[in-house]
Amino acid sequence: MGANAEAVLAELKANRGSSKDLAGMARYAINTERALGVRMPVLRALAKRLGHDHTLAQALWDSGIHEARILAGLVGEPDKVTDAEMEAWVREIDSWDVCDGLMGNLYTRCPLAWEKAGVWTGRKQELVKRAGFVLAARLAVQDKAAEDERFLSFLPVIEREANDGRNMVMKAVNWALRQIGKRNGGLHSAAIACAEDIRRQDTKSARWIASDALRELNSEKVKARLARR
Repeated sequence: MGANAEAVLAELKANRGSSKDLAGMARYAINTERALGVRMPVLRALAKRLGHDHTLAQALWDSGIHEARILAGLVGEPDKVTDAEMEAWVREIDSWDVCDGLMGNLYTRCPLAWEKAGVWTGRKQELVKRAGFVLAARLAVQDKAAEDERFLSFLPVIEREANDGRNMVMKAVNWALRQIGKRNGGLHSAAIACAEDIRRQDTKSARWIASDALRELNSEKVKARLARR
């Protein structure tokens, strides 16, 4: 590990939180086994100061420290991420916040983002599958140039996985459905139709995914926003 990574890890440890902070993280189902309790504003300020440095990101990830892995997603460079590295890192994710941060801050901007969204949603491991759906949700917001067909072809994947009742998967499936439906009018109609199909599956997870998505997609706030576009 280089001197820069050692210095960053020392700074993280110097900003460690209290036992109360760690307990608060645990209440939100965050894995605190290797966590320091460093607050997100501290991590974001540190990332801004460090800038993008993929070699540093790799060293931070390899440390295994919870906050260092979140920071790795913030300082990593999308054009230097390889297929093998994406696969290795996603298999090592052990907490939903590391998953969501890595997908949203780094992997959404990688050339392989769409491919990995499709592949990972078919995997068995809970947080890997979550990663695929989080990627889809974030791409619906961040990939402004993507054609509607990309999202339309993803709706059957959402419908297929709506019966996975694991909490981290179920919430991500719902998130992807809602974000796709808020992208534009055409996708809004398609997402509502998808939610109705999911509801007819009549399992606990499918009913929750559908009802929660329909509640937001049919809200006046969402309809008004789409009408302005």
